[in-house]
Amino acid sequence: MSFEQFNLDSRLSAGIHRAGYEEPTPIQIQAIPAALDGHDLIGTAQTGTGKTAAFVLPILHKLLSGPRGIARVLIVTPTRELAEQINETIRALSAGTRIRSATIYGGVGATPQIKALRDGAEILVACPGRLLDLVEQRHAKLDRIEVLVLDEADRMFDMGFLPDVKRIIKAVPAKRQTMLFSATFPREIEELAKQSLHQPKRISMGISAPAHTVTHALYPVPAHLKSGLLLALLKHTDTNSVLIFTRTKHRAEKLTKQIAAAGYKVTSLHSNRSQGQRQAALKGFKGGSFQIMVATDIAARGLDVESISHVINFDMTDTADAYIHRIGRTGRAERTGDAFTLVTPEDSDMIRTLERIMGKPLTRKTLNDFDYTAPAPPRAAPDARGPHHTQARPARSTASSYQSPRGFSPRRKTK
Repeated sequence: MSFEQFNLDSRLSAGIHRAGYEEPTPIQIQAIPAALDGHDLIGTAQTGTGKTAAFVLPILHKLLSGPRGIARVLIVTPTRELAEQINETIRALSAGTRIRSATIYGGVGATPQIKALRDGAEILVACPGRLLDLVEQRHAKLDRIEVLVLDEADRMFDMGFLPDVKRIIKAVPAKRQTMLFSATFPREIEELAKQSLHQPKRISMGISAPAHTVTHALYPVPAHLKSGLLLALLKHTDTNSVLIFTRTKHRAEKLTKQIAAAGYKVTSLHSNRSQGQRQAALKGFKGGSFQIMVATDIAARGLDVESISHVINFDMTDTADAYIHRIGRTGRAERTGDAFTLVTPEDSDMIRTLERIMGKPLTRKTLNDFDYTAPAPPRAAPDARGPHHTQARPARSTASSYQSPRGFSPRRKTK
């Protein structure tokens, strides 16, 4: 199938060609005709499937007829990075059409955003908090919105934005087209969909299994040796473009410093960084000035870098869906990629869940030149002689205390 078969406005052909799109992806084949017909949509799609273009192209087609100079489309996203990436796609695909778009998010000055609103941007790509601020200040008007897109709805719920999203829905006209995209559908998101969409068409690209282009490997290790194993693993890995995930922003920052001390060009992406720092990190990682990026799940959601060769989970995810989203950053557009996960005995349940989803055991590996028996460092404990006096506890031998759970033993060594 070709993009010509969608019968999109001919003025979009240049942007489609310039963006390098040759054949539509499966989600585009399903979503674009339904969106062009004006249906509400509920979409589930894995990262890297072309989801953004699946809703942007019908939107641009619609905007090429009707009034200009007013906000007619609102796309709500959970993070600033995702807002910028969606806006980049809009600008690429709308090249030569004079359709204007603007990003609206916190962490930066509002003045340029207010100017873009006054200048008559037709598409607003916004994070909930700043958008509501500008609505309350009467800088943003949502009374002419014809299309509402709620992207990464489950992540907005995770981040506590659901009340703000409901306020936004009340602020836009009841008569509109609504498209909701979510990787998972907890009860709250199902309720939101039921309340805000009218007879939606459901489109699913099978989030239940990872991309077939990704090779998975588990690296069992005692918890206190994870940082050391990661650094050893990087020595055995092509580090041109590596994305490392941690569970917390504090761990991300600590790990970034350790990797930098080992001589790598590394940056980080987490919520404690300023907007300028986050943009510089993304630009540097995409451009190749940084070999490695250490990120948290929320900060990296929607991260669109096609050339990532390796994803390393320093911490195992809490859910299978989160794992699939993480490793979806590599092996994109039919490229091959590797997903490495450092695992401890407490990760056994999640490993079994992932193996059930994939229908086969995940490969266990060890490094020949790494000492897995090194003891944990001594831990200080309060002493009876006073609250400020501490005495080191004797180190426990990890070699005897670390026990692999059933089915957790290494299966293959990395040379």
